[in-house]
Amino acid sequence: MANFLADTTPLRSPDFRRLWLAGIVTVIGANLTIFAVPVQLYALTQNSAYVGLSGLFALVPLVIFGLWGGAWADAMDRRLLLIIASVGLAVSSILLWVQAALELNNVWVVLCLLSVQQAFFAINSPTRSAAIPRMVPAEQLPAANSLNMTVMQFGAIVGPLLAGVLLHFVDLSTLYAIDALTCVAPIVATWRLAKMPPTGTAQGSSKWGFAAVLDGFRYLAGNRVVLMSFVVDLIAMIFGMPRALFPQMAHESFGGPVEGGSAMAYLSAAIAVGAVAGGVFSGWLPRISRQGLAVVVAIVVWGVAMIGFGLAAGTASGHAGALLWIALAFLAIGGAADMVSAAFRSTILQQAASDDVRGRLQGVFTVVVAGGPRLADTIHGASAAVVGTTAAAAGGGALVVVGVVIAALLVPAFVRYRV
Repeated sequence: MANFLADTTPLRSPDFRRLWLAGIVTVIGANLTIFAVPVQLYALTQNSAYVGLSGLFALVPLVIFGLWGGAWADAMDRRLLLIIASVGLAVSSILLWVQAALELNNVWVVLCLLSVQQAFFAINSPTRSAAIPRMVPAEQLPAANSLNMTVMQFGAIVGPLLAGVLLHFVDLSTLYAIDALTCVAPIVATWRLAKMPPTGTAQGSSKWGFAAVLDGFRYLAGNRVVLMSFVVDLIAMIFGMPRALFPQMAHESFGGPVEGGSAMAYLSAAIAVGAVAGGVFSGWLPRISRQGLAVVVAIVVWGVAMIGFGLAAGTASGHAGALLWIALAFLAIGGAADMVSAAFRSTILQQAASDDVRGRLQGVFTVVVAGGPRLADTIHGASAAVVGTTAAAAGGGALVVVGVVIAALLVPAFVRYRV
């Protein structure tokens, strides 16, 4: 059994341990906001298209600042950049709390503040990921990535469940306020990190602008394996992430209230439950050498799970209670598969890139990992308005399976990739 439990060796590094422990608190707060934004938008409009629109408002800053943030991570001290990004996240959470506490009830204010928050997230994420190889040796990267994924998904469980409980006693503004308070932890932890100045050719003013971003893309274009790791994840997330449908499904399929409630909380947490389970039993990951094939298999499992979820939700009328648990089980299976895929894709990227371009490639990674689901929010929200939530969710899962198989056949080098 010990061979299957998570490898905690990276926690022996003081810097990695500080950042990891701070993340436990932070991701819970962040997921309160992730829960609150779609609930607030749906409560204001009762229209999944507006919930999906939040994906577009988040996607634009993710793309812009994800790419530039990665370039900045290669051009300046990564510790300092992490501090700046953490402060920005705290301020944006405070502003979300203010708009809710004042009951402005304005959809566009919520969407614009979401954009600001995602801009700082887009700077923080690639910088943090690029810093990890400076904290732990290369052979510990799969374990370190698995530990990070487990914490992120742990917050994705506790956050929505805590939000569902809290909303029985407080309003949405309190969720935003708690998120702002939890942002203190990463600021303190990052302040205590060792300095991480840029290395080699990463220094210089030419690495701050558009030319630096282009250099990262040129580097990426020359590595088909890393490029394919981005492509298959885009296929999985754009077609297969149905979270924009959760408010409507919780209300219409499973009988929850318009303002959220237990069904919404369960749906929001289910994928993360599976991911945490996959992370806890991730001790086998470092022993896998065919990492490209493992990614393809994991994404196929994700797509099949989303098909099952959509069909279970679509037949829930009259049997909402029983089928809710079946739908949750499919989401959890998908979450475990996604954790495996993400851990291997992160490792492939970190091992393939040299340190002076690692920030820029992690910026592209952030755009793909965070931007894909945001684009999925827009597509799924619009699709549900036309064909219904069942067809949008199950059909998306089917497209994932077909798409990733075609991609694997077109680029067999990715399937054959070994450490």
